[in-house]
Order: sequence, then structure tokens, then C-alpha cells
Amino acid sequence: MNDFFRFDTDEERRALLIRARKVALSAIRKYDLEWDNIQFIQLSDTITYKIETSTDNNYLLRIHSDRLSREEIRSELLLLQALNNSKDLTVPEGMASCDGTYVLDIETEIGYRRPNVTMMRWIEGEKATGDFTDSHAYNMGVLMSRLHAAAKDFNPPSDFVRPTWGVESFKREMAKLERYYERFLSEEGWKLYQDAAEKVVSQLTTMHPSEHNYGLIHADLHTGNMVFEDNQPYPIDFGRCGYGYYLYDMAGTISELWPKHRWMLIQGYESIRKLETDYIRDLECFFVMFMIENSCHHSSDPRETTSLIDEQKYAQAYIREYLNGNPFLFEVIEPVNVD
Repeated sequence: MNDFFRFDTDEERRALLIRARKVALSAIRKYDLEWDNIQFIQLSDTITYKIETSTDNNYLLRIHSDRLSREEIRSELLLLQALNNSKDLTVPEGMASCDGTYVLDIETEIGYRRPNVTMMRWIEGEKATGDFTDSHAYNMGVLMSRLHAAAKDFNPPSDFVRPTWGVESFKREMAKLERYYERFLSEEGWKLYQDAAEKVVSQLTTMHPSEHNYGLIHADLHTGNMVFEDNQPYPIDFGRCGYGYYLYDMAGTISELWPKHRWMLIQGYESIRKLETDYIRDLECFFVMFMIENSCHHSSDPRETTSLIDEQKYAQAYIREYLNGNPFLFEVIEPVNVD
């Protein structure tokens, strides 16, 4: 039986998107929806579509890969339901089908595994374009702090299953990168990545998880996974949510901000929840960890190779500062020449 998600070549990708659209149309019929339009969004760890209606409510349909089990997908929806109960948060929420099912198993072409499908309520807002303002940065910190506070109050049931993001997950990502690094890294660049990964793992093993610094996190809270209305950010795409350090979540966001706005975000965060006094060293570790993981994630896709090459003058500059023990979080780091 073939995996539903097969897209190593352009031909396989086209075939996958044809299969996926048929699955999406079959899945929509399982819900009590009067829909007008289905719009493809993207192919990543899930295949996503926006389902537009003539009412004020739109929806997000997700076709899931085998990366997460049915139980893990159910657990994500359970967490989102709990977060939505917080008066300070608005996050996507799963919808039940006509028969009360939240994770559907939809028939597909013979020879392929049947994928899991979920439907979510659409979060209205716009992706940020151009430079972020001070207000954007501060409010992103407030949002993140509220997410962590609400998740901390969630009492998961015994069958709750979500990934853990730490040493073992990072080692798996590095093993993947070892297969593909030659697409965008020289041998010298790969040695830098290996040295940085070794230091990250060493530093992670010295950290001590506690109720204050560790718990359920979004785990992919880069700025592309937020939408904005009136400068207020709303989080989307909780597909990687799981257990990890709160600073790991923060690192995913600040990696896309200028140093001034990194500081503004931290101020926003600490307006709700205080960080530990020595957090900067650990946050820089997670910054490098998240940056390397991002390269790992995209390395297998040939369409991302050009972007990965372009990013190296910045990525390797940060890695060198990290390996040399130089503080870099609030400094403007100059790009380096990369062969």
C-alpha cells in the first residue's frame, strides 16, 4: 500500500494534488455546510484548502500526512478546544462532521492509504506584509504568553498524545539533513551545522524542565502562522503543537524579527509571564536550534534549494557567533561570505 503523500517528483506532486482534491470534495459532503468555493492553500505536512461560504463563517480543510497518528490529531483538536475556552484567546477550532466525528478517514484511489481529514473554523485576518511595527512585536509577545498560560491550565486526559520537541526530535532532523545538505551547503558549512548541533544538544541536556519553563507549546509560531487584525495577532496552524520549552516557541518568532523588535516581543511576553533571569543564553540556543530545524525541514524539497542557499550568509553568521560564544540576540549580525 502506497503512502497518500508521495511527491518526490513534479509528476508525483501533480498526481497527489489530484487525489487530494477528490478527497477534499468527498470530505466536505460529510459536514453540514453550504459552501460556495474551495481554494487550495498549500502542500506541506498537510494539504490545506479554504472552504468559503456565503455566510460570515469560512473553514479550513486539512488532509493529513502519516507524520501524526489519528490519536495525535484528535489531541491537537482537544487542546484547541481548551484554548478557545480562554477569554483572552481566539484560535482555530475543530468541527464535527454530521455523525459527530472530528477526524475523518476518507476513501481514496486504490493502492493508496486512506488519509485523515479534519475541518477547522477559519480565523479571519491578514498575514503581515512589510516590516513589523513596535506594536506588532509587543502584541506577538503578549499573545505567546497568553497561549502558554492557557495551555498550562489545560489538564490533558490519559489518552492525550502529542510530540515532544527536544534533543531526540532535533537529532532526527539532523539525520534528515545529513541526506540532503549537499544541495545547499559546502563541506565547511555542513561542519559548522554539525558543530552547532552538537553544542545545542549539549546545552539542551543541561536544562531542567519545570512547570514555569516547560509545557504544551505551539512549536511553529513563526510570523507566517499568525494573522493580524488591527495590529492584534491571532495564531493559526497548530499542527506541530506538543511538549517543549516555552523559549523554543519564542525562538521561532524572534528569528524573523530585527533585534529591536525581539526586545519588544520579550517585553510583551513578560507583561503576562516573567521569564527566568538567565533566559538569554538558553533562548539563543533555541534560536539556533529552530533555524537549523527550518533548514532540515525544507532540505528535501528541491523547490526550496535556492532559498536555502540565499539564507546561508545569515544562517552561518549566526551559527559562528553562537559557536564563538558571542551574544547575538540583540545585535545586528552582518552576513558572511559563503562559497
